[in-house]
Amino acid sequence: MLNNEVFTALSKEGQFAFEILHSGVTQLRKANYAKKGLYYQSFINLTVGIERIAKLCILLDYYIDSNGKFPNDKFVRKIGHDINKLYNKSIDIKEKYSLKFKYLNTLNEIHFNILDILSNFATKDRYENINILVNAKQENNPIGQWFENVDMLLFNKHISKKKKAKIINNAKTIDYFASPFTLVRHSSEDDSEINQVYEASLRTGIYTAICPYRQLYTIQIIRFWTELLWALQYKAQSLGNDDIPFFSDMFGCFYNDDSYLRTRKNYETC
Repeated sequence: MLNNEVFTALSKEGQFAFEILHSGVTQLRKANYAKKGLYYQSFINLTVGIERIAKLCILLDYYIDSNGKFPNDKFVRKIGHDINKLYNKSIDIKEKYSLKFKYLNTLNEIHFNILDILSNFATKDRYENINILVNAKQENNPIGQWFENVDMLLFNKHISKKKKAKIINNAKTIDYFASPFTLVRHSSEDDSEINQVYEASLRTGIYTAICPYRQLYTIQIIRFWTELLWALQYKAQSLGNDDIPFFSDMFGCFYNDDSYLRTRKNYETC
């Protein structure tokens, strides 16, 4: 390698990004009102992983423009942690090179809601509980926002009327048989109290129905950056400096059709 230090740094950064993204999407599928800690674990991993892959794209764009040079520290720090801004910058890069992706070239409302929640989490909402304890300003409940602006939209869009009716009937049946001897004490995603068997069973039914879709939509966002990174990788490698690794080998697990992405539960084994 002409610059083995650069090759090694890029390889390690890519490896860290895809491994933490694998963990994030795996945890996201398991999170529900009874396992709120998994939401936080997932959001932390996803925000860090998306930020890293987006910044790799921005760095490669700079590298291509400057004929094999990387920017200084001030340039990188100025990029910040706002995922929405990173996405907009990535769109600019995509349009700059007139790139056409195999999969999503643009995102929809649910994708943008996910980006908003993760962007807010990365910049101000990750200390939600501590902010409450110390009387600091707290604008959003990221888990509540996720349930309202992602899960329920997915439920209404992808779950059939027949399936919805079945979820409601199952909740009623469980409530009928279990309520006489079951005590329920939980809080919902928006922190309202869940003290009825019916409500707990209904929430569980909704979660079970939509968890593959919430994982799918999040991976579709990651796949957008995967396609951008791959395109930039080949352009950067064409300069002939031999210091750009094959990110296409690292992120291959995310470069798949929706039918595969929706059915795979665990990405930590990729």
